[in-house]
Amino acid sequence: MRCTHLGRVVVALIAALALSSCQKYSSAEQTEHPAKLEPVEGSHLIKVILTERAMERINLKTDVVREVPVRSNAEKRKVVPYGALIYDPQGETWIYISPEPRTFMRHRVAVDYIEGNRVVLKEGPPAGTVVASVGVAELYGTEFKVGH
Repeated sequence: MRCTHLGRVVVALIAALALSSCQKYSSAEQTEHPAKLEPVEGSHLIKVILTERAMERINLKTDVVREVPVRSNAEKRKVVPYGALIYDPQGETWIYISPEPRTFMRHRVAVDYIEGNRVVLKEGPPAGTVVASVGVAELYGTEFKVGH
């Protein structure tokens, strides 16, 4: 009798585990979009707002605009990592700045020259501005709905 009772318990546990694996996700989990696009008031630009999970999936990394001495004259200039640059179809050069966590928007820059992995800017955002340095192409694709 004891063996039969134990057998029923084991069968019940297996059935419960099998049924729980068939559970549907809540509608909130199914409809969560990895990115939200918001127009920037007074411009043609778009804010790309990513979920935490989306940032992990594209392995998005950030850095900051730095002011550092360049070349031999030790003049301080604004620099960004080379991975921060993206060129649009018209040849304009952009970076994605991050005014808030998980929020990115394109910012036009003028490049003076590129030295290794460092881009020296003629014009760009102020030193200390957070910029995307990895995952920039994915941000651009998200903004323009490439592949969607």
